[in-house]
Amino acid sequence: MNALPTEPRGPVAWMAGHGVAANILMVVFLIGGFVSLSTIKQELFPDLALDMVTVSMSYPGASPQEVEEGILLSIEEAVSGFEEIAELTSVASEGGGVVSAELSEGSDLQRVAQDIKAEIDRIRTFPEDAEEPRVSVSTRKRAVLTMVLHGPADPVTLHQAAEQTRDLLLQNPSITQVELEGIPPLEIGIEIPEQHLRRYGLRLDELAALLRKESVDLPSGGLKTPKGEVLVRIKERRFFGREFAEVPVVTSSTGSEIKLGQLATITDSFEDVDRYATFNGEPAVMLEVYRVGDQTPMEVADAVRAELETIGHDLPAGLTVTLTDDRSVYYGQRMLLMVKNGLFGLALVLILLGLFLEIRLAFWVMMGIPISFLGAFLFLPAMDVTINMMSMFAFIVALGIVVDDAIVVGENVYQYRQQGLGLLEAAVKGAGEVSSPVIFSVLTNIVTFLPISFIPGHMGKIYAMIPLVVCTVFAVSLFESIFILPSHLSHLSRREPQGFFAPLYRSQQRFSTAFLCWVDTSYQPFLRTLLGARYLTLAVAVSLLLLVLTYTLSGRLGFQLMPQVDSDTSEVVVVLPYGAPIEKTAAVMEQLLAGLHRVIDGTGHPELVTQILADYGRGGSHSGRIRAELAPPEIRDKILSTEAFTQAWREAVGELPGVETLRFVSDSGGPGGRGRPITVELSHRDLELLERASSELAGILGGYAKVKDLDDGFQPGKEQFDLALTSLGKSLGLNASDVARQVRSAIYGAEALRQQRGRNEIKVMVRLPEAERRSEHLLETLMIRTSSGTFVPLREIAEVKRGRAFKTIDRKNGRRVVQVSADVTPRSLAGEILLDLRQVVLPELLGKYPGLSASFEGHQADMRESLGSLRYGFFLAVLAIYAMLAIPFRSYWQPLTVMLSIPFGVVGALLGHLLMSYDLSIPGIFGIVALSGVVVNDSLVMIDTCNRLQAEQGLSPAEAIVRAAVQRFRPILLTTVTTFGGLAPMIFETERAARFLIPMALSLGFGILFATVITLLILPCFYVVGVDLGNLYQTLRRGLSPAKVPHD
Repeated sequence: MNALPTEPRGPVAWMAGHGVAANILMVVFLIGGFVSLSTIKQELFPDLALDMVTVSMSYPGASPQEVEEGILLSIEEAVSGFEEIAELTSVASEGGGVVSAELSEGSDLQRVAQDIKAEIDRIRTFPEDAEEPRVSVSTRKRAVLTMVLHGPADPVTLHQAAEQTRDLLLQNPSITQVELEGIPPLEIGIEIPEQHLRRYGLRLDELAALLRKESVDLPSGGLKTPKGEVLVRIKERRFFGREFAEVPVVTSSTGSEIKLGQLATITDSFEDVDRYATFNGEPAVMLEVYRVGDQTPMEVADAVRAELETIGHDLPAGLTVTLTDDRSVYYGQRMLLMVKNGLFGLALVLILLGLFLEIRLAFWVMMGIPISFLGAFLFLPAMDVTINMMSMFAFIVALGIVVDDAIVVGENVYQYRQQGLGLLEAAVKGAGEVSSPVIFSVLTNIVTFLPISFIPGHMGKIYAMIPLVVCTVFAVSLFESIFILPSHLSHLSRREPQGFFAPLYRSQQRFSTAFLCWVDTSYQPFLRTLLGARYLTLAVAVSLLLLVLTYTLSGRLGFQLMPQVDSDTSEVVVVLPYGAPIEKTAAVMEQLLAGLHRVIDGTGHPELVTQILADYGRGGSHSGRIRAELAPPEIRDKILSTEAFTQAWREAVGELPGVETLRFVSDSGGPGGRGRPITVELSHRDLELLERASSELAGILGGYAKVKDLDDGFQPGKEQFDLALTSLGKSLGLNASDVARQVRSAIYGAEALRQQRGRNEIKVMVRLPEAERRSEHLLETLMIRTSSGTFVPLREIAEVKRGRAFKTIDRKNGRRVVQVSADVTPRSLAGEILLDLRQVVLPELLGKYPGLSASFEGHQADMRESLGSLRYGFFLAVLAIYAMLAIPFRSYWQPLTVMLSIPFGVVGALLGHLLMSYDLSIPGIFGIVALSGVVVNDSLVMIDTCNRLQAEQGLSPAEAIVRAAVQRFRPILLTTVTTFGGLAPMIFETERAARFLIPMALSLGFGILFATVITLLILPCFYVVGVDLGNLYQTLRRGLSPAKVPHD
């Protein structure tokens, strides 16, 4: 065993001399990290907590304006005093409204929700027919897959099969939440013709009250008897329509009872909602399967697949079960993509290390990667970090960078071994000599990744895992390179490897010798030549810097929020005028389906589209959605991309008359990236003025080339009849409330009760037959009962005015708003349009409509929020880097020399985007911010070596910087090629799923490549120019100093 001649001093020397301690630490990191990794939560993307409290309230049959005036305004007033609320948005729609309070960062979500509920409970002005308000904390459902039951069956059969299937799925302990989609809720409908009502003097709301009393399940206490207490209970709960048929309603003139079944048609069916779905042309119902808690997508999906055979056996004849939109497949594919890129990067790093360093030394340097990665897993669960695409990408980002400190330590130890020092002495001296620059280089890395974690909003939450993972890995790596690596290097044998490794060792030695010879004979003379023309060299470098920045700022390099990601599905959403019957919507949907099939037939590849799901009445009878699931990328890329397929579908459909909105979607956008590139929000108190302004802005936007799928944000609502009581009505003893209740009961229906039947809440509704309430003629013939029991026509006691209601009314922070939005192809062109809107269009529009305000929302709001935070964070990071460099250098000038690589690293990142044909995006900017710390590492080590050579050997600054550049050429080149090698598989990845991650890898990889060239060639020139300027300053200072005058 090697030992120092004296007792080791310092922790580095102690650890280097105690291999057992170092190995125990290594095993703790490896095994402990592996155990932690096996238990950590897995998901596709980070599960984002929504800091939002939602108040929702139903007001059946009410128009949006009635909802706004009767509900929203009261709720907004009640919660307006909460200082934790950052933004308050409200939406009034037909039949109800929702108020959403977005809280500021750091707010106590549960406490605020309770306080808001307390304020809402104090409101006493809500309409009588409105339901109880529901206050909830918004949660994000994490869907795993959709199970579709389809076949030639009626809705009742489909619903029963879906309920049976849901019950079977929920019996599996790995499946916790399943919800039905594509079919209306169950309802017991009781329809009574108006002639029966008049004949027996009945009112619908009174019948509803009667049925409510006839369906009870009420405990009546207990009887205390000698045998004990006996409970008494009245059980007359009626769960099915046939049970209501026996309820007595009136007594005839002959004294006999007339029961409800004799007057009404009673059905166990669905709510009066126009909603249905088809799957590959067959009637269908969907079951959405969600994961809860720590369940993984793979675990839940496997549990569902395990039940498929049983489900198939139990289904009625003709029904088939199919799985679609399976996120577990995406999860498996994308995790495999991350692991594949990580392994390729790891292999490249090992090969590159093996080329420049001895194989055994390269192995222990490379071992820093698994030690750092698994060691990080000991701490990541405490930070709520999960295994997902973002955290996996963070490990890939760290892959090449993480060995930088180990390379610097290992290469320095290797140099001392080649100079003849003993193994332990070389390890201690080599590690101790570079420990200070290594520590500060890792700290600069951490500082520059941190700004990403402070980005506010949705985008910040998505990318926050990257700095958490990377900084934790860096910290463990620093510990490993200083305290564990020297111990392993101190025990390496000096003997040449034998057997299989002997040829590899000799080849590596030849390569290393040839490389060092090239450094001495080619690089060193070239560097001295550059130093001789250092001012010209700097001028050329600065010119190149300005040229690239000017080119970028000229707009030739496009910019977008997120890279476009080709989705596995092509989707179209269609919206007709509000209130359009489902029959019209179905006719338009058939045209869209016909266009879809024409595209499929035109490709000659029917396998291109695997599934077609059509959802009729989604969001109302006037809207629908069709989703075509395409073949996997390896198949469809040979035929037609999703974007090209969607464009062909758009062209095949053409213009559809009578359609308000028609939007095709083929871009999944990555996390947080799905949205419209142009969204302008207009705000004003006058809704009619808002409508005119939005229509004008939409018209202007429609004039731009490449703008498509335009939405002016205003859709005319349903036609509306406003009723006002006449003097005759008042003279008959009627009041507005009484008339409104009778009209509402006739048109919407009167709710008798709600009760639980199995898993479903069933409403019992009493209304007129559909034939009587589906015509405007109802208002002419409807009879209103007076307080005396007589009936009068509605037209005689009320004045009817025809108008139109709004579809929805949107409000933000107490003001009415509307959003005008559009798509742009390609999205990089959106910047030019937005600039024109900001500088020309919107100022003119605001001048034309006094009181109107406008703001950019959607992608632009996310971009504004992210870039604003990044600018501030980047500025602080640069200041922190300067401070951390100035402290060890004890100089104000040398940190600037080291930081010279930062702007040139940015130039490299921009050139990488241009070379790879990528637009600049937010992930790319994240990479540039993180790059600023990584690129200074090599410069830091070079300047530190230069200072040491001057102090120890008395060299001149020019000679010292040349010697330092030559001496540190190998580790600088090694850290660069390993960093780029670790990122290279991701940079050149062809999978579209990785497109939203590639820009960050591009910025880091190409930025480091370019900055390394600057470090090796330009930094020495800049350093010597700094010395020249310092000497000039001292000369001028001495020349201008006043001569000393002797005292008398």
